[in-house]
Amino acid sequence: MKKPIVTLLLGAAVLTACGTGGTSAPAGDGAKPAATSTGTGTVAWGTCTDLIGPDGKPATPAAGVECGKLPVPLDYAKPDGEKIDLALIRIKATGDRTGSLVFNFGGPGGSGVDTLAMAATAFADLGKSYDLVSFDPRGVDRSSGVTCGDEIEELLTANLDADQDALAKEYAAACAKDSGKILPHVGTVNAAKDLDVLRAALGDKQLNYFGLSYGTHLGAVYATHFPKNVGRFVLDGAFDPTVTFEERAVIQATGFDQAFAAFAKDCVAKGCDLGADPAAVEKTVEDFVDGLKTKPIKVGDRELTYGLGQLAIITPLYAQQTWPVLEQATAAAIKGNGTVLLALADAYTGRRADGTYSTMMTSLTAINCADNTERPTAAHTARVNEKVKKIFPILSFDGATGTCAHWPVPGDDAARRIDATGSAPIVVIGGKGDPATPYQWAGKLMDQLKTGVLVTYEGEGHGAYLTGNGCVMKTVNAYLVDGKLPSNGTICAA
Repeated sequence: MKKPIVTLLLGAAVLTACGTGGTSAPAGDGAKPAATSTGTGTVAWGTCTDLIGPDGKPATPAAGVECGKLPVPLDYAKPDGEKIDLALIRIKATGDRTGSLVFNFGGPGGSGVDTLAMAATAFADLGKSYDLVSFDPRGVDRSSGVTCGDEIEELLTANLDADQDALAKEYAAACAKDSGKILPHVGTVNAAKDLDVLRAALGDKQLNYFGLSYGTHLGAVYATHFPKNVGRFVLDGAFDPTVTFEERAVIQATGFDQAFAAFAKDCVAKGCDLGADPAAVEKTVEDFVDGLKTKPIKVGDRELTYGLGQLAIITPLYAQQTWPVLEQATAAAIKGNGTVLLALADAYTGRRADGTYSTMMTSLTAINCADNTERPTAAHTARVNEKVKKIFPILSFDGATGTCAHWPVPGDDAARRIDATGSAPIVVIGGKGDPATPYQWAGKLMDQLKTGVLVTYEGEGHGAYLTGNGCVMKTVNAYLVDGKLPSNGTICAA
């Protein structure tokens, strides 16, 4: 039997962001941006040469797409010391330019360079007025990305009954060996300082920013440390950084369970190959995933294991648009063809077409562990798993150990403290059907910011803007482009 990679990843809270490490400026006091002591830096823009497409293969940049690098301090306590390069991407404004709009699409651990290149058309309306800009945060892919030997591949192929505590120790040791220089300096506070250096390098007096998922946390931390530099901010799919490991796991399990139920109901309404009623659909999928524990499905020279099956099922639950893929891929896998489900799992773990991996998973672990003082033990994780199993069994992580318990870098709770007093208004969007960042977190983040304005999306999916909902897009575009602030409590129907 194969050990589920979910076991290790969910033990570190895989599905959204948390905390920060590094040296922090005083919160809420308009602290001087790091750029004042490091130099604003300049970006030499040029042709993008190493983009990766959604299929994991090299991609050709579209017209108007440029890439660049920006040096920032490795250690902000030593601003004149060693530098690392942040990898950047820019898509020039197609109309009358009013400035730059910087994106973080989530993770932590996601590549903003690859994601903006793939998702640019979704933000075309904003791209008329803004240069669209994103980056690989420190510790991610091209920006001194955290690597951990071949541990991810080994975790995917280890036996289910392996000593998982030993695996976690080996994983942490491999990360320390490969990336010991960057590990103490990843984290959301340091990433926020990088954002301010980027703002200055782009020539913008204030930062205009669009954060999704983990990007909402990064934006909130930036607003806390640089409130006077906040321009037009939209935080979509809001994360509450004050939640504990246990609270996060339980709340997200509830969110995914609700999305799974909504998928099953929708599937039956449209004619479903997985069951005649919603309960039957859910049981079919749960039984299929559980069966992978003892009977993985061969896909070429690879296998769709239990852990990969878990990831494959939850991936299309993030967006209602991909629910049909979940139905079709699961129905095919039940008949023995696991190709599409394996591809979904590969997309989640950052596996490329050549069999290598992006730093998605390793960066996520590094940032989560460095960003939080919580160090859940195996016993604590087991107790949490029992709660998750009762709510949404597909997301359970039997036998998990606390990955961060063995992490070589101490955690820091600095980014759990949010207070953007003195900033411009910040639009916070929460979706009632969001599985990964449940709706209740949006109100909590808004309250912490002190300057937040809440917009509610009543539909399904993680991140309201990317659902294509007309009301959400109109509301966001009106603020970012025209400065028209929505009323607090604005509601967008599904």
